[in-house]
Parts: sequence; C-alpha cells; structure tokens
Amino acid sequence: MAARNWIFAVAVAVFLSLSTFSSAQDLQIVNAERRIDLSSHIVKAFLTLKVENIGKDPAADMLLAFPPTQIKNLAMVQALAVMGKKKKKTYLPLDVKPSEQPDAPNDAGYFLVSFATPVGPGETVTLEVLYILTHSLEPFPVEITQSESQLVYYHDSAVVLSPYHVKQQTTFFKTPSTRVESFTSVEPANRAGKEIKYGPYEDRAPYSYAPVIVHFENNSPFAVVEELVREIEISHWGSLQITENYRLTHGGARHKGVFSRVEYQSRRSISGSSSFNALLAVLPPRVNSVYYRDDIGNISTSHLRTGFKKSELEFEPRYPLFGGWRATFVIGYRVPLEDYLFEAPDGRRYLNFTFGCPLVETIVNKLTLKVVLPEGSKDPSAVLPFTVNQDLQVKYSYLDIVGRTVVVLQKDNVVPTHNVPFQVYYTFKPIYMLAEPLMLVSAFFFVFVTSLAYVHIDLNIVKK
Repeated sequence: MAARNWIFAVAVAVFLSLSTFSSAQDLQIVNAERRIDLSSHIVKAFLTLKVENIGKDPAADMLLAFPPTQIKNLAMVQALAVMGKKKKKTYLPLDVKPSEQPDAPNDAGYFLVSFATPVGPGETVTLEVLYILTHSLEPFPVEITQSESQLVYYHDSAVVLSPYHVKQQTTFFKTPSTRVESFTSVEPANRAGKEIKYGPYEDRAPYSYAPVIVHFENNSPFAVVEELVREIEISHWGSLQITENYRLTHGGARHKGVFSRVEYQSRRSISGSSSFNALLAVLPPRVNSVYYRDDIGNISTSHLRTGFKKSELEFEPRYPLFGGWRATFVIGYRVPLEDYLFEAPDGRRYLNFTFGCPLVETIVNKLTLKVVLPEGSKDPSAVLPFTVNQDLQVKYSYLDIVGRTVVVLQKDNVVPTHNVPFQVYYTFKPIYMLAEPLMLVSAFFFVFVTSLAYVHIDLNIVKK
C-alpha cells in the first residue's frame, strides 16, 4: 500500500512538472523592454512584455521569474493588460499571486499572472508589469565621512530572467546623477547621461541570465522606518484619533569620524550631502489637533499645510540623520468621523482609511496597524487588496467594562505603493453609545444621594 502511494505521488509530481514545462513551451515573449529606476533607495522596475501563444491550446496565465536575491527584497508586483492602441489605450488590472514551481532552477521565485481572457493560439497580449525592490542598493564604501558622497552597488541582469523564450529585449538603468563609477559591459551596452542601455538582445533561451553591476552615486535620503505602529481609534462621538510611533534610521553608508555642526550648516551642499534633516508626511484632509513629539517633548520645527485633497506636515528631527543614525518620534492627529466611517447595505459599519506609511519615499521594515473599535463592536473583519497578517486584541480605556476590540494588521517590507484604501467592517448597536454616559450619570447620582444622606441623617447618640 505504501509503495502504491509513493508511485502515485511520483506520478503526480512528474505530471505537474511536465504540465509546467509544456505551458512554458506554449508561450514566447516577442518583445521585452525593462526600465529600472535607481534614482532613489526604492528600486522601481517597469517591464513591458508582448506575449504570444505559439501552442495549440488557449493560455490562461503566465509566469514571472525572479532571482533569489530579488525575491527576498521584493515588496510588490503589479500587472496590467494593455487594451487598444495608441490614444485609445486602456489598462486592465490583472491578478498576480506568488507561485511555487517544482524544480525551479537556481532557487528562482515565481509569480503567476492570470490573463483577463485566455490568449488563443497565435494571439498576442501586451502586459505592463511593475515590481518594486527594497534594500537592493549596497553602499560601497560601507562607511563615509561627513564630506563624502554616497556610492552604491546595484546587482541585476542585462537580460530578463524568464521561463520563456525571448525573441528581442532591451534593458535600461536610470541613475540619479551622471556620476557612474563603473558598470558591467555586456555587448551591446552604452551609456548616455543618466541612462545605461543594454541590448537589444535577440533569441535568448529560457532562464538566460547575464549578471551586471552598476556602481554609481546616490545621495537621495535612505529613510528606513525599522518599525511603525499606527493606531486608529474610532469614536462614534465624532472623530478618529490617529497615533503613529516611528523608529526611523538612515539606511545608507554608515557615518564615520566626527560630526561638525558648523561645517554642516555652512557648507550644506557639500557637507552631509547623503544625510537628510527634513521629512514630509502626507496626512488626510481636514486634520486637526496635530502634534509632533519625541521622548524629550514637543518639537516645534514643523509646518502644516491643509487642503481639500490632502494635508502635508513638513517637519525636522532634532538632528540631521547620517548613515546608521536613528531617531524615534510620534505624530498624532484627529480627523472627522463622517469622512471615513460609513454604513454598508447589510447594516454593518465600516472604516475606510489608508494603509501604509504617510512619510514620502520611505521603506517600512515592519508596519503594525491597529484599528480600535468602539466598545460593544462585534464580528470585525478587514478587507485589503494584498495579503497581511491579521489578529484580534482587546484594549481597555476609560470607563470600559468588557474592553474594546482591536483589529491588528501587520505587514513587512512596506513601500509607498502600499498606501491604498482598506476597510474594516463590524457590527455595532447604537444602544452601546449610552453606556458611558449612563455610567457617568449613575456615578454623579450616587455621589449626590450619598452626600444628601450624609447631610440629613443624624448620627448623634444623645438627643439634643
């Protein structure tokens, strides 16, 4: 019996591998153009693929392959199907999910892209793919002085890693400045200004790979939030209270030597060019009661601009941040409840707020978002366009009896692209809103009755 089960398992594995191999042979990439933006510490890659079905059966999906060095730093993968031509182009979002393939060469990672409609034999489809990498720029040298510029390495391939045959392809790297120390030459390759071009290359076999290294200057702010805890507390009495606890660090080349405040202030463009001393947080419109403080107390070096679509808080830490330096601070504010809390057709209430980090061009290694529901809320559920870890906790606040349900959402490797709306649904009976007022009224009534009784009751033993 055990031998039969083993033979059956082997047969299933062989069938799956053969089906994967045949599907790879049914598709080919007619043209691939990849543009990699290295202008900040968040690497953005834009990939345009023209895919043709050369098989006999319709194809419902295709695979995107990534080397293992990129899989661990991959923050997001999005795909759009291009419909129409030129001025009449429309873009249709496609479903993209991680996929495990048996016998993946060199531990490559995969994402499965599902087509909007199956691609028939001889038909083509054009895809626009965006993938974002974090912590992919390696400082070299790893330590610099206050007056030195920051140089970084970027490792990639001159050709697209793909399980399909690629007829023609080109790769472009865009650097933040014209200072490029060196780059690997894979002919044909040339550089013009801030752009390095590899290709065009023709007729590349599946899983072709041509490693390249680009060594260039990058003095953009390497702002990395090691941990961010955002707490959104819902009060049905009229407002949302948002509190954000940041642990920020400079993720670039570590600072060595002595820091000179005089040199930093007098020669800002030269001294400390890789550091940053100002941050911008994009907050919701109609914010009020905004504060910014750290462990010492309130910090006054901030400026708030409010608008109809967004509010911007520009602020400065107590000191500039160089490579390896850290800062902790708290941002808090309130927003009107009617802008973010709604009632669903089934009677449930739901919060519609923005996920992610308000700081511009920032990587968050670990984000924890807590939604504190009013006491008495039941059946909470969160809806997000991507996968997060979810948990439920209980928090006790003033005059609480059973505590407030807290929906905890946790995600690692968060980038600005994750700043999208999410919803938290829950059921709530309006009668629970009277619980705290009744407790206060009861407490005052008890004190009043006790005082009245104390004044009017005669406790003397001897009659007057």
